[in-house]
Amino acid sequence: MDISSTLVEEFQRQNDPTRRNICVIGAGPAGLAAVKIIKDSPQFKEGLWTVTAFEARDKVGGVWLPAPPTDDPPLTPLYDSLTTNLPHPVMAYTSFSFPPSTPLFPPASTVLTYLEAYTAHFQLAPHIRLNTRVVSTAWDAISGKWTVTVRDSTAKSDESCTFDRIVVANGHYRIPRLPNTLGLARWLDEKRAFHAVYYRNPSDFGDARTVLVVGAGPSGQDLCTDLLASGRTVVHSATGAVREDMRDGRLKVRGRVAKYLEPSEGRVVFEDGTEESGIDCAVLATGYKVNFPFLSPDVVRQALPPPVPPLPRELYNSTYHVFPLARHIFPLVEADALPTSSIVFIGLPVRVAPLPLLEAQMRAVLHVFAHPESLGPTEEAIEIIARYETLRAQVSASRIDQPAEVPPSSDSTERDDLDDTIRGDPVELAIARAWHRFDGHEQFAYRDVLHAFAGHPSRVPDWEIEMYDAKGVLREEWRDLERLGLAEEWVRGVGEASGEKGTEQWVELMRKLLKRAEERHPERSRL
Repeated sequence: MDISSTLVEEFQRQNDPTRRNICVIGAGPAGLAAVKIIKDSPQFKEGLWTVTAFEARDKVGGVWLPAPPTDDPPLTPLYDSLTTNLPHPVMAYTSFSFPPSTPLFPPASTVLTYLEAYTAHFQLAPHIRLNTRVVSTAWDAISGKWTVTVRDSTAKSDESCTFDRIVVANGHYRIPRLPNTLGLARWLDEKRAFHAVYYRNPSDFGDARTVLVVGAGPSGQDLCTDLLASGRTVVHSATGAVREDMRDGRLKVRGRVAKYLEPSEGRVVFEDGTEESGIDCAVLATGYKVNFPFLSPDVVRQALPPPVPPLPRELYNSTYHVFPLARHIFPLVEADALPTSSIVFIGLPVRVAPLPLLEAQMRAVLHVFAHPESLGPTEEAIEIIARYETLRAQVSASRIDQPAEVPPSSDSTERDDLDDTIRGDPVELAIARAWHRFDGHEQFAYRDVLHAFAGHPSRVPDWEIEMYDAKGVLREEWRDLERLGLAEEWVRGVGEASGEKGTEQWVELMRKLLKRAEERHPERSRL
């Protein structure tokens, strides 16, 4: 073959319309899954697709990579006592198990090691640029390409790169959401209150002996556990909670905070009209905002979207949800302005087992990258409107008999995160907050639908659903084993068999643990 023929072939290869240069933003759990699934594709193996992930930090791991609370906000909300709230066989990527004998609910350091092992096993590192932050992105509708501007932490200037597709995988656990509760601003100004993103361990509270914990999610519950173990008194505020004093009065469960009064007196009023005083400090475990600082307003507007139908012609980020997205992934807006397959968002669903869901999302993404016509805009719009109408009906029903000044929610444990940075109709706000939240077994049906759409044979096994439902009981029993010094003995050697046999060993262990719970508490249902 002569040189001219080689040049012609290279030119044809470079201009092949099926070629895709893919940018992944972030190298946490979502970004790692994205790179791995892209590497699995036949197009990547044939040299038609390339992938580059940009990670602002010096290592992979995202939220699981620890950092001191010195940045504003900190790089991660990771606190010292954090363990998973899911058993790791349920939590793990389906393509890569945790090592044998791993604690059933491992600490954060073990999860980070697992993510590093995932990166090494699938040889992802050559495709990841660490210490490189994505500064901005710009879509050119004429060329159908993205200009991505990045900044290396050691460089003195920015660098611009061209990509065909973007996978947004930057996570959503950094920008704190603060409630708009009356009087809170003064507590914050006087350093009597702070968001849980800054929390690392009980020493952060100094001499404070009575602490108000706002929020009933996993971090709020862990904060209560840590503070009680440190000998402090905890006032735990959760919307809809029944007033109760426990542990000889050291744990006071209260409803939603209605007003923060004089900080020097540590006084707050709850929505039932009762008060507490003598509170030394308040910590707000009130959630986080969805945030894309690298996307310009002409790509996504930070505002509450208008009511539907019809679907808006632009993409919106309410800080609670991104809308409208087909299948919670693909923008469904004006195709001339932003084609559905040009940019995708993964990892937005909450109340899910995230790692296996991320792999399923990416398989659907690659199917659309290869076959853009497979995503029918009319059918997808019908699905979005149907979900909107379902949520609207649920929210409207929940407003019955509620005071007009209290914005309702379909889930009372999450109303403490309402803020005033995004304004709009309370019903629309409640829909936004519920949009990416998967209840019951919705996440498992979603994963199966994505895999069927992508033509992938994977389906959620029954045991995974069973153990997800039993996660609370499993965690309680596991903690009891840890207190008794028996946990290590229980998992020793479990998972050493290869393949499905190893998974079966973990399932057998979890069923054994559930049986233990039934024997210890015969009066309770295990679920």
